[in-house]
Amino acid sequence: MIAATIDGKKISQDIRTKVENRVVKMKNNGVIPGLAVVLVGDNQASKTYVAMKQKACEKMGIHSVLIELPGDLTEQQLLDQVIELNQDDAIHGILVQLPLPNHIDEVNVIESIDPKKDVDGFHPINAGRLMTGGEAFFPCTPYGIIEMLKNQKIELNGKHAVVVGRSNIVGKPMGQLLLKENATVTYCHSRTKDLAYHTKQADVVIAAVGVRHMITADHIKKGAVVIDVGMNRDNDGKLCGDVDYEGCLSKASAITPVPGGVGPMTITMLLANTVESAERSFAR
Repeated sequence: MIAATIDGKKISQDIRTKVENRVVKMKNNGVIPGLAVVLVGDNQASKTYVAMKQKACEKMGIHSVLIELPGDLTEQQLLDQVIELNQDDAIHGILVQLPLPNHIDEVNVIESIDPKKDVDGFHPINAGRLMTGGEAFFPCTPYGIIEMLKNQKIELNGKHAVVVGRSNIVGKPMGQLLLKENATVTYCHSRTKDLAYHTKQADVVIAAVGVRHMITADHIKKGAVVIDVGMNRDNDGKLCGDVDYEGCLSKASAITPVPGGVGPMTITMLLANTVESAERSFAR
């Protein structure tokens, strides 16, 4: 048995087509969805990622604003910029690109974003509503993974899912979204003893710990679905994930590659959240 490769690029494009249709409908009603991205400092990886977001917005007809700020600005200056965007009716989504310079408290900045415009889904109000229910934005990477699984008609109801990773950006919200789909969830992480004992029981394994090839064929049971969130480099400098893709191909039933798996879904769900925010604003 060779695992089916889950094509994140194709699924992402399918979702973008649907979101683009919603953008057209909103424009016909006189509303242009707007996304503001705040970039602080000169982090090259962040610049590349932000450029991808801007390009995606342009293709889909979303109004995109990039605010570039020097790395030596004060925390209050950044907070003032966020507050200004909160009050701008043309902006429906606000994203402050992380990481921030060490002298700025990321928590304070995230909490300063209006939860109604927090399209990254990181504000404590959105994080809380993810757990308790109610209107909320979901963090883009785990949200994208759920959409991938639904697209592939992979059943989650009653299934055992193991999430390897506990970050606020992926691991923790991933588990909550799986619970919403009626999966039974186990959290593991880099300090879990006998990791393979837990992952070999899983129908679905989500690897999001940031360690190259941490999940091997010995960590999964035959027929498991394996989702790789990792973004690492191998000894030759090529992109690779947290999963030994080649090793798991003959054992898994479905698997995401790196690159081309989860990655394309993250920006797509950011755009979807932005359009959702615009629609909510229009409804109000």
